[in-house]
Amino acid sequence: MLQVVTRYHVSDDDLTFRDEASAAVAVLAGYEGFVDASVARSVDDPQLWVVQLRWTTVGAFRRALSAFEVKLSVVPLLSRAIDEPTAFEVLHRRDADGPVDAASDLAG
Repeated sequence: MLQVVTRYHVSDDDLTFRDEASAAVAVLAGYEGFVDASVARSVDDPQLWVVQLRWTTVGAFRRALSAFEVKLSVVPLLSRAIDEPTAFEVLHRRDADGPVDAASDLAG
């Protein structure tokens, strides 16, 4: 599983960010391998936002990013992200029932 986390500094007067991020997530949700997503704002710093996406594999995420519709509607949002690593391989995951298998995509 792949988790993609992008952080954004959003000015107080940018009231459209949530809508733009939600629309980008809606586009990505239509691609194979999409698991889920969230758009969140920091409770300590309301100008700091995060968009979190989960994908079944690195390949699924990369294929989605290469789609024409994504390049038009999602890449402009991603270009506003803070420049830092964003893709993380999930090595352990747990839900309310206990550990969930999160075998590495990179395992041979």
